[in-house]
Formats: sequence, C-alpha cells, structure tokens
Amino acid sequence: MRATVQRLSLRWRVAVAFGLGLALVMTVLGVATWNLTTGYMLDQREQSTARQSEVNVGLVDKALAEQSDTLNDLLTGLASGPDSSILLLRPGGWLTSGRQIAPTAVPVALLDSARSGVAARQRFTADGVPVLAIATPVGNGDSVYVELYPLLELDRTFRYLSILLIAGTVVAALFGAVLGAWTSKRALRPLAALREAASRVARGDLTTRLPHQEDPDLAPLATSFNTTTEQLEQRVRRDKRFAADVSHELRSPLTTMVTATEVLVRRQDTMHPTARKALSLLGSELHRFQRMVVDLLEISRADQEDEGQVELVDLGALVHNVLDSRNESSTRVVIDQGTPLVSADRRRIDRVVTNLLDNADRYGGGAIAVTVRRHGDRARVEVDDAGSGVPPALRERIFERFARGLHAGRRDRETGSGLGLAIVADHVHRHGGSVWVEDRPGGGARFVVELPEAIP
Repeated sequence: MRATVQRLSLRWRVAVAFGLGLALVMTVLGVATWNLTTGYMLDQREQSTARQSEVNVGLVDKALAEQSDTLNDLLTGLASGPDSSILLLRPGGWLTSGRQIAPTAVPVALLDSARSGVAARQRFTADGVPVLAIATPVGNGDSVYVELYPLLELDRTFRYLSILLIAGTVVAALFGAVLGAWTSKRALRPLAALREAASRVARGDLTTRLPHQEDPDLAPLATSFNTTTEQLEQRVRRDKRFAADVSHELRSPLTTMVTATEVLVRRQDTMHPTARKALSLLGSELHRFQRMVVDLLEISRADQEDEGQVELVDLGALVHNVLDSRNESSTRVVIDQGTPLVSADRRRIDRVVTNLLDNADRYGGGAIAVTVRRHGDRARVEVDDAGSGVPPALRERIFERFARGLHAGRRDRETGSGLGLAIVADHVHRHGGSVWVEDRPGGGARFVVELPEAIP
C-alpha cells in the first residue's frame, strides 16, 4: 500500500531549514568547544598532578633510601584530600593511605609500565569515583608509588558544560525555526498578495491590480500581472459589448419574425398539413430564440452594470410575490419566523427566484415547495422539485452558460436556453452569496441559494 506523505508548505520548509542549519552550526561549535575546553582542563589537571606527584615521589624515595620507620606517617601526610588515595607496592606487599581502595582496582598495565622503570598515568574509575592515577618507580626499582587524584570536580564541570552546550543547541534550533518562519512570512508576503489578487480575478473581479513594487525583483512580476489582467479585462469587455450589441440588434428582426409567425398561425387552418407542421417547428424555435435573446441581454446588462439599487429585501415577501405573479397555488411555501433581511438588488433576486422556478417547471416536473429560512448568519432559499434529481457529475456544470445537463439534445418549445441557471449563479455571486444543487429528501432536486444577512 502506497503511503501518502503530505508535503510541508514552503514557509515551514524554510523554517525547518533555518532550524536545522542553526542546529548544525551550533553542534559543530559545541563539539569544538567541548574538545578544546575538556582537553585544556584535563591537560592542566594532569600537569598539576604530575608536579605534585614528582614532589611526593621524591619524599617517598628519600624515606625508602633511609629505611625510615615513619613511612606510614609520610604516606598519610601525602594524601591531598579525603578522596585521594596513595598506594605503595613493596616486595613485602602494599601500603595504603587516604581513601581506601582495593589494590586490584589499579590497572595491571599501569603497574607493569612502572615496574619496567617508566612513569605512567591513566584515568579510570575506582569504586565509583573518577580518578587520575600516576604510577612511578621508587627505591631501587623494586617498589612502585601510585597516587590517585580524584576528578569529581572536573567531572561535574564536564557534565555542566555538556548540558549547557546541548541546551544551547536546542534553543538555537528553536530560535532558527522561529526566525525562519518570520523571515519566510515576510519574504512570501508579496506572493500572498499575488495569490489573493489572482483569487479575486478568478472570482470575476477583473479590476484587481497589484500595487507598484519598489523591489527590482518584484517589480517585473507586478507589472506582468497588471498587464495581463488589464488585457483580460479589455477582452472580456469587448466580448460583453459584442454579445450585447448582437442581442440588441437581433431583437428587431426577431420581433418581426415572431409577429409574422403569429399571423401565419392564425391562418394555419387553410394550410397544407406539412406546412402546418413546419410552422409549428418554426414557432417553437422562434420562441426559444426569443427567450435566448432576452437571457443574453440580461447577462450582458448584468455584466456591464454595477450592483444596481441595493435595498433591504424580505425574501419571504419576495417569494410570495413571484409565486402570485405565476399563479402557482400548488407550490407549498414554508417561511420560518425570524428570517433575516438581505441587502440586495430586488430585481436581480426576483430574477433568481423566477429562474429557479422556471428550471423546476422545465426539467424537474414542477416546483413542489419553496422554503425561506435562516441558516447561521445567512438567509437561505430552497426550491424543491419533483424530478429525478441532478447527477453529481453535473451539479456544477449546470450553472455554466449554455449548459442544459441531460436535456442538451431536446429542441422543443419548453426547452430552456441554457442561460437561466447561469444568470442565477451570476446574480447570487454578485451579492456575495452561493448557490448549489443537492438531493431532496424523498427524491428530486433541491436548489439552494444563500445570501449574507444584512448588517443593521
């Protein structure tokens, strides 16, 4: 099974890179500091103990040469502290003073080196205490003087230093991550502005422009984006003017053709059956053509106008007015109490409701219910029909212009132009709302329009 790994965003990748980079630098510096510091401190400790050991060896060597009876007292006086130990290996056995440790704790290699006539030193742990042992041959070479210097203070210093270096590395890594996040946020701010501007253009606001940039690396990007959006805006405006001009110019000849067709319809009884059938087809197509031209003019006017006259609209009263004008007494109307008002262009919202009812009549077997209610801080209008519903694959496409879904192949008088739902989506989006279609409980389709509540 293939594991899906979610990639970090660019901002977090930069932050992690900063953190890891600073952690790496601090690790290298910490290792170097540790090696230099511990090496220097150990070297100083060994030198001081070596000098002390030389003095003590001289005293012991003199006492052995004189065969002094005070050797035990001398060894006791040479112990430098409660944790230091002195051992003297003689042919007759071991003499010890200071902190008592077993002679077997002394490394054999250290003793062998001293027996061969070479002084040696070694660090090890004796009964849980870290020590530095110095073994030196004394007397005629038949004895070995061993002194163990405790390294407790030095060991505590090393532990404190290691904790300090590790903590510093961790803090530096966290600081690097925070610094990287802050730096990337500032560095990506122009890209965030570009993303927001591109989103506004995608939503239809072609007047969006990026502010002028002083940065020589960002100025070409802003200029290129502004030039592109300006050219796009001009092209869209030309297309809208062309569609509006064509639609307007078609109205006069279309009106003439419809009038002539109505005259012929009134005299169709005198025509041959084939001619009557052709006249019926002509009338159906002219009816569709006329409705399409009206819808095109509506879209063209909507594209070229501003929001129009905005006023407080009671959606419940508006729905009642639309249904009364259509004489649809069979449609059930449900209006919840406390439905919020919306700030909208009444004409456009009226057209939204009308088009949804027309769509239900043509493709959904008629509207069976219209509901107006509050949904959070938004007002919702729901139109339920008695049809077979809309397949999920077409639920977004039907709001596009000239899209008629499963009825694209029909060509009769009642077939729509494919612009009604596009007009609904355009008008709703201009008011900051949203529209979609979903399944109605019990079967059929439910078209939902949501508009923001008016701010008092």
